[in-house]
Amino acid sequence: MLTDEDAYSVLRSRDGRFDGRFFVAVVTTGIYCRPSCPAALPKRRNVRFYPSSAAALEAGFRACKRCRPDTTPGSPEWNVRADVVGRAMQLIADGLVDREGVAGLAARLGYSERQLHRQLTADLGAGPQALARAQRAANARTLLETTDLPASEIAFVAGFSTIRQFNDTMRKVYGTTPTALRGARSTGRPPGALRLRLAYRPPLDLTALFAFLAARAIPGLEDATADCYRRPLNLPHGLGLVTLRPADSYVSCELHLEDLKDLSAAVRRCRRLLDLDADPRDITDHLTRDPLLAPAVAAGQGRRVPGHVDAAEMAVRAILNEETINGRALLTQLVRSCGTPLSQPLPPVDPAALGSVTHAFPRMEALANADAPAPLIVLARALLTGVLHLGPGADRDRSERELLALPGVSAEAVSRIRMRALGDPDVFLPSDPAVREGLRRLGLTAKHARRWRPWRSYAMQHLSTTFTKP
Repeated sequence: MLTDEDAYSVLRSRDGRFDGRFFVAVVTTGIYCRPSCPAALPKRRNVRFYPSSAAALEAGFRACKRCRPDTTPGSPEWNVRADVVGRAMQLIADGLVDREGVAGLAARLGYSERQLHRQLTADLGAGPQALARAQRAANARTLLETTDLPASEIAFVAGFSTIRQFNDTMRKVYGTTPTALRGARSTGRPPGALRLRLAYRPPLDLTALFAFLAARAIPGLEDATADCYRRPLNLPHGLGLVTLRPADSYVSCELHLEDLKDLSAAVRRCRRLLDLDADPRDITDHLTRDPLLAPAVAAGQGRRVPGHVDAAEMAVRAILNEETINGRALLTQLVRSCGTPLSQPLPPVDPAALGSVTHAFPRMEALANADAPAPLIVLARALLTGVLHLGPGADRDRSERELLALPGVSAEAVSRIRMRALGDPDVFLPSDPAVREGLRRLGLTAKHARRWRPWRSYAMQHLSTTFTKP
């Protein structure tokens, strides 16, 4: 935790690694910024610090037009924290409040609305409704800047209940009207076609990430090369198609959505896939304390832990063992037999944009009654009946217990699910061939990995990608 004096020192240094960790508000201008904002340094007595953009908005400040604090990477805290606040932030980012309201968020977390509001306010300076409102404003701005949809339609797509609420919020957050924010330009793109820039904290080894995804790509479901990753998304309101590409200082994200209300969920899942909210500085500082691992960490600057766009799909892939050729063959057959065909492309998608993608991954409703291996049928039915909980905001320990109780689900599969589907940064798999080889090269045993807590998932990436191919 940073003190206000520490935060002011960060502001003075314009350290972009702290963007998203806290926000800086200037009382003389009424504006809040990211710590790396290039504007003139304000005097210390005129500065206030807030743990979230929503808290700054609630205090009456509006977003800086120069540094655009609403586009910063998310706080890396939510990757590490497994408490109710961390889980709530993941669910809010996934758009749950817009779909089910604060009552639905509280119910999903097992808390009363009052308890949840109190905990979020204590940690983030704002309650769930304010946090969701800040996200709606950011989504609306994205839609205004990347589509030709009428502003009145964007208001409801972004999650606002009335046009008046939309206009008032945009004035409060950005100090201007939606029409003025868009300007007179036209994108020339059909509704549903979005091109976004996904920010991250450098360094980021996108080469290793894309190689990892390409090595495990399922034909028909994923189109993966060294510089492009494309796949369909099963989203709350319908299907989507995402194409991710490396860029100079961001990840280029092209989204086609059947329903633009899925924007929050789609962006959140893409960020989780590439682990874009991680802070490599914290991880590197900790892992390099071990002199035996330090050379591997130094050789692999910017390594991340690949996540996944769908927790249920990742569970299926782990159970069938996507790490093996036979496992990927079974997954390919499963996608072809039970997946949703894309022969009728998404309405806004040019068929040529699909590349070699032909199917979306089977939904659990299809798997529950499919001619599939018994463990998959049990898994699908457990998810549908609520016996098993996965996805954004899931309690990792509870999910692990529920998974281990299912017949045919191995402990190694559960660990992979915990790491890639639930974002646990502290998983270690000594039985993984690449990790085992990395340990052997360093002359270490699995017990040595205890020194790398709470970042063992990242240590595995350094072990496996430094000494073996992805």
